[in-house]
Amino acid sequence: MCQGKRVNEECNMNSSKFVKFESRDDVIRLADKFYLIQGPNQSRFPFCNGFLLTGQNTVLIDAGLGEAKISEIDKLMRIDILIISHSHPDHILAWHVLKDRHILLPKETPEAVKDLKLLGRRFTSTAERAEYWVRRIGDGLGIQPLQDPDGRFCDGELLEVGDAKLEAIHAPGHLNDHYCFIEQRSGILLTTDIDFGSFGPWYGNPECDIELFEQSVKKVMKIPHRQACSSHSPPIKENTTEKFESWLAVFRLHRKKILELCEFPRTIEQIVAESPFYRDRFQDKVMQNMFEGQMVQKNLAMLVRDGLLEVSHGKYQNNNRATS
Repeated sequence: MCQGKRVNEECNMNSSKFVKFESRDDVIRLADKFYLIQGPNQSRFPFCNGFLLTGQNTVLIDAGLGEAKISEIDKLMRIDILIISHSHPDHILAWHVLKDRHILLPKETPEAVKDLKLLGRRFTSTAERAEYWVRRIGDGLGIQPLQDPDGRFCDGELLEVGDAKLEAIHAPGHLNDHYCFIEQRSGILLTTDIDFGSFGPWYGNPECDIELFEQSVKKVMKIPHRQACSSHSPPIKENTTEKFESWLAVFRLHRKKILELCEFPRTIEQIVAESPFYRDRFQDKVMQNMFEGQMVQKNLAMLVRDGLLEVSHGKYQNNNRATS
């Protein structure tokens, strides 16, 4: 209960700020004291959705809303804790706006996040490509190296933040330190980069693993939930199982595309040039080739292992054609 003139004024001011926050066009109320904040550019890279939990303290999950939007939200709600779901650029983008707050990182997030050159090497495959990544994405997006976190969380850990009970779910494959979350009271499942987007699963860094990613999706979809919310799409309240299944099917579609391209012998470079996944929609072709090359190589390795492709003199061919 607010008592006294000054306290009443503070309560009224806080109430006014809360009303302004809830009335924003980019804020979606998911449940009591739980909100989705839509990122700029329809939450597409280099941005992502943010999730705000309120209560005893105010918690933001991921920093991909950009400097301006995080600053606006912070002025209205005063963010106390920042949780990073994983260390991709669009999720750490503007973390520095909250560098004086309590920051939580996944247990698996490596020390490389404290050095952009090391982070670039982690996300590419050579020193030369790492330098390009730093110029175009690291420095280009204004990303600052992360500082030592105030804490780390691990798989199955229950984070009691805001007034929520948030269970951390390790979901590797997209990235080694990729996490999803289930808020136990509301049944809201945060699928982060299991994002249900039209591109489908993204696994364009060296540490990405297709089979681990598929396993993670199957693991997350089995968790009982009332609605699913991702980092790059609107919330899904109905038919979530169908959405998960459709997204899983894209893994198989990716392999099918590679098999079709290998009807006749092709090198990796020739397959990447066909842009089977990006379809040449990425403006930076150098970066597109880096990421698409990783995705192509991972599919080729699986298809060769499973006996569906054979490789000879650096060229891959569908085994049905090769033996006919």
